[in-house]
Amino acid sequence: MERLRRTMLFVPGNNPGMLKDAGLYGADSLMFDLEDAVAITEKDSARFMVYNAIKNLDYGDIEIVVRINGLDNPFGREDIEAVVRAGVDVIRLPKTETKEDILAVEAAIEEVERKIGRVGSTKMMAAIESTMGVINAYSIATSSKRLIGIALGAEDYVTNLKSKRYPDGMELMGARSQIVIAARAAGIYALDTVYSDIENMEGFKREVELIKQLGFDGKSVINPRQIKPVHEIFTPTEKEIEKSSNIVRAARAAQKQGLGVISLNGKMIDKPIIERAERLLQLAMAAGLYKEVQENEE
Repeated sequence: MERLRRTMLFVPGNNPGMLKDAGLYGADSLMFDLEDAVAITEKDSARFMVYNAIKNLDYGDIEIVVRINGLDNPFGREDIEAVVRAGVDVIRLPKTETKEDILAVEAAIEEVERKIGRVGSTKMMAAIESTMGVINAYSIATSSKRLIGIALGAEDYVTNLKSKRYPDGMELMGARSQIVIAARAAGIYALDTVYSDIENMEGFKREVELIKQLGFDGKSVINPRQIKPVHEIFTPTEKEIEKSSNIVRAARAAQKQGLGVISLNGKMIDKPIIERAERLLQLAMAAGLYKEVQENEE
């Protein structure tokens, strides 16, 4: 079944209260941050807290992601050692610019997995935060079978671009488009960057509508208040589910009868429309809003 990654909630790795309660807010994924959210003096204690949270707390079916420090500093390898041993679902790389960045972290992950006899258990995702990363998005996206998605990190990106964040987000349009296209071509997920003005809920909703229109699977969020609006925007409506269900039924009926032409309510239905309908129903099933009807039950 399709996995929902509509929201990925950032949780500072040095905040024990948030680590304990993070599973209560309803995000699809939790991202425990050992990188930018943690001061250098607290890196070791944050790693210890995240290790114990993953090892001992029950987050149910929520996907657990850890953003590690890069291998270009003293903390990255220790982060990998700890979280792989703890059984993390996904390691998120910061500031990924080339496929070699992915391969280096993958090698470090495999080294730990071999020690504990759990090879291949850890997935990866990459945060693209520079113009070089955007240029290499497809190469990054296809660099490893462990990679489940790529995400945009806007703050570092716009600094590298010699720009800044604007309310309409036009400065991010090129990067967003490139990242979505690369993810789709590679068959992996695409996640958008955070929206830092947590008081501007209308602006946040407009941005979520935009990234859904562009083709993103979801958005990184920094406050639990942002989770519900994202889910509401990304979750199919009853009307959309009904329409898609009718399209898929018509396609199956035509196939069963050996018909080359498919029509519904007097309108022709072609393959892209059927694929979009099937995709929407997969999302609806993952959200628990739709149960597939078998042909013999129709």
